[in-house]
Amino acid sequence: MNIEEQVELLMQGTDYGDPAIAEAMAVELRERLIQSQQSGRPLKVYAGYDPTSTDLHLGHTVTMRKLRQFQDLGHDVFFVIGTFTSLIGDPSDKDKSRPLLSPEKVMENARTYAEQAFSVLDPEKTQIRYNADWLSQLQLDEIFRLAANFTAQQFLARDSFHKRWEANEPIYLHEFFYPLTQGFDAHHLEADVQVGGTDQLFNIVTASRKVMLSYGQKPNIGILMPLLPGTDGEQKMSKSLGNYIPINTTAEDMYGKVMSIPDKIMPIYARLVAGWTPPVIKRFDTGLESGSLHPRDAKMQLAHAITSSFYGVERADQAQAQFVALFQKGDIPDEMPLYTAAAGEAIVDIMVSQGMAGSRSEARRLIDQQGVRLNGTLISDPSHPVTEEAVLQVGKRKYLRIKIG
Repeated sequence: MNIEEQVELLMQGTDYGDPAIAEAMAVELRERLIQSQQSGRPLKVYAGYDPTSTDLHLGHTVTMRKLRQFQDLGHDVFFVIGTFTSLIGDPSDKDKSRPLLSPEKVMENARTYAEQAFSVLDPEKTQIRYNADWLSQLQLDEIFRLAANFTAQQFLARDSFHKRWEANEPIYLHEFFYPLTQGFDAHHLEADVQVGGTDQLFNIVTASRKVMLSYGQKPNIGILMPLLPGTDGEQKMSKSLGNYIPINTTAEDMYGKVMSIPDKIMPIYARLVAGWTPPVIKRFDTGLESGSLHPRDAKMQLAHAITSSFYGVERADQAQAQFVALFQKGDIPDEMPLYTAAAGEAIVDIMVSQGMAGSRSEARRLIDQQGVRLNGTLISDPSHPVTEEAVLQVGKRKYLRIKIG
């Protein structure tokens, strides 16, 4: 690829919410790529992932796929596990303060992150780093130096903090330090490029660049990717919301969960996580818009593409065959009880109220034993919300058709 083609590829799918910022980042990226080509020095590219839970999910892979593009172009990629920043908690998209995690819990969550990341990244070209290795060594005078780059007004003007201020919700002082520590990550790694979600606009494009400039470094270039909606189609994918698709799962589970997403977000999944080229995405979108591609068939294409990118074509074929056998060839009973649920009602509550479990503890035990499926997909979270018409299966013989009232 020539430089212009590289810029087009690396900026593909980015979202800054402001065309001027997007253009500025593209210009800087072009300049840095030219310098890299002339000097023979690969760019240093990183993204950070806070281990606030044990599983990475499909939403995390949006930025990981962008890292892989940089790898494929010959650049150095750092997968930074936020073993220190997790202790603070990123307030960027939160209307309430995040609960503080213990160091023990953070390390427990982080243990499998690297292994899960290699489902997308090239392990031979990926450096795994833990930011507690350097952030835990910061002295108070260094923290003062970092803090001197910012004003309290800059933080309070942020949307998440502003909402909490207006609602008289507490804003804790330690939350101000998250962008500073992220900026120090960029400084420590001497990063050329930082990849993150659109909720990281302030942390990356403002804080990290300010910190790097204060140390006399060239500021890193922010590559911001859209946030992937969860299976509810409304909120960003999150384990705490129960709307996530884990990557540390089975091919059948991943296929089934993708098949459960609302039709309206299929184009977003096609762009961000299907691994398709722009021409394929365009044909997919055109087919949906013109009606020549049935939504059911489109979703099956999408589920197969996403599943095969993690598990290979053969296992994706098997997952698709199982799904078709269960839901399109009538392997589920023709007759079953009907329940009208409130939108977002939790699986555990439905199981108890409809006699599919004798108590909430029994319902949780059945879920833990992998005995509960929603539209053929194993349920692992008792609070998983039901947001659209579905078939709930408990064990081998209990079925319930759910409609949303």
